[in-house]
Amino acid sequence: MEFSRVCFFCISLCVFFLPTQGRLHNHTKHKHGHGYPVSLISAPPSHAPEPASPSYNESFSNSTGIPPSPASPSYNESFSNLTGISPSPAPEPASPSYNDNFSNSTGIPPSPAPASPSYDDNFFNSTGVFDVRSFGAVGDGIADDTQAFKMAWDAACQVESAILAVPKGYSFLIHSTIFTGPCQSSFVFKVDGTLMPPDGPESWPKNNSRHQWLVFYRINGMSLQGGGLIDGRGEKWWNLPCKPHKGINGTTLPGPCDSPVAIRFFMSSNLTVQGLKIKNSPQFHFRFDNCRNVHIDSIHIQAPALSPNTDGIHIENTNSVGIYNSVISNGDDCVSIGSGCYDVDIRNITCGPSHGISIGSLGNHNSQACVSNITVSDSVIKHSDNGVRIKTWQGGSGAVSGITFNNLHMDTVRNPIIIDQFYCLTKGCTNQTSAVFVSDISYINIKGTYDVRSPPMHFACSDSVPCTNLTLSDVELLPAQGEIMLDPFCWNAYGALQTLTIPPVFCLLEGIPRSILEKDIDSC
Repeated sequence: MEFSRVCFFCISLCVFFLPTQGRLHNHTKHKHGHGYPVSLISAPPSHAPEPASPSYNESFSNSTGIPPSPASPSYNESFSNLTGISPSPAPEPASPSYNDNFSNSTGIPPSPAPASPSYDDNFFNSTGVFDVRSFGAVGDGIADDTQAFKMAWDAACQVESAILAVPKGYSFLIHSTIFTGPCQSSFVFKVDGTLMPPDGPESWPKNNSRHQWLVFYRINGMSLQGGGLIDGRGEKWWNLPCKPHKGINGTTLPGPCDSPVAIRFFMSSNLTVQGLKIKNSPQFHFRFDNCRNVHIDSIHIQAPALSPNTDGIHIENTNSVGIYNSVISNGDDCVSIGSGCYDVDIRNITCGPSHGISIGSLGNHNSQACVSNITVSDSVIKHSDNGVRIKTWQGGSGAVSGITFNNLHMDTVRNPIIIDQFYCLTKGCTNQTSAVFVSDISYINIKGTYDVRSPPMHFACSDSVPCTNLTLSDVELLPAQGEIMLDPFCWNAYGALQTLTIPPVFCLLEGIPRSILEKDIDSC
């Protein structure tokens, strides 16, 4: 009996303690949370690094816990003092700001810091596509989408291989804007919709620069591409009374005359422009200043034949340039090559109506100009005032050398081949003793028809600095109307024929002039 009581007591103790230990173990497990992740929703926001300039507001960063990316730099203080716009307080920018010379010359006021976006930053960084609509762009051609584009640029610029997307079927109105680098590598600005500025001088904000519309500054490794349209809306600018074709009897009238370049690249490198259509720029359609390694392919540029100064592509102080497989028709040069350019290859271009493909004008205001190693080949120039042209002002210095024009077809061109060292926009230019030295120019396999209002070949070289080593081979130019061929014109031009030409060229002088041998020519 005693033994039974002892057994019963032991069994009771076991029944009581075993569940108690189980509850204690479960409580401990719940308390420490072994193996369970902390909720990202309930987690406190991580500490965000200080941005270079405010592109996200605090409520956005605090609600998401995502640290903001640094914004693009603003103008420096000297520029803000010049414009009267106070800069927003910010620490040192993450990337270089504009220098004094550029800001003073452009006169473009700085864009305000971007407002707080409503997008998920992690989403865009993971996909690499930054659609401007996600940053607030409307795309109805009426609303001002400038700020949305700036925000999209600032975000995409920080991401490697990013695509800033301008979608098809939308028209985006953008005011004069500067997109500033440097950005991460392999950046693509993809335009499939339409970009347009305000419509004419009256709609242009007074504080915005009238020298340029969209500027890309200090960009390395960017592609501007797509199947969309850039519409410069230039007609109201062309109709300003200061423009030559609008004055009485072709004269100009006083008044403001600045007109914006549509697309300008400044101090940039490793650039690609491909596939775009651009039309009706108020002034130059594309301009490249102080750039290198530029590749332009398969673009279409169009403006009326009487639209003033609407050069298709202008390059200045730019080297290693390729312009290929493009169609350009406008009211000025299809391609114009300014001072400081070398290693330029232009191939398979259809040019015209236009003023042709030009080197220059060079040496204006007694300046030095240096251009070398330029090739224009396998192209068509049609219904244009000029074909291939070299134009310099009297009084300049420097040199143009190593130029090849090869395999070109002329269709009803007024001056198919022309060197003009007496270039002048008025009748008041006086003779001067200095000039840009033009030498080593080759014309090979140039055939077609010319407008009989001017001779097919025109070599007007400086009195004091003659052109030298001009060579012609397989040149055949016939009148577009009638059968009477005009004789070529030569003035102080030295060179040789490597084959017979049509019409025959008897006016070139042989050898090298003594004035060149005895004179210290500034040949760059």
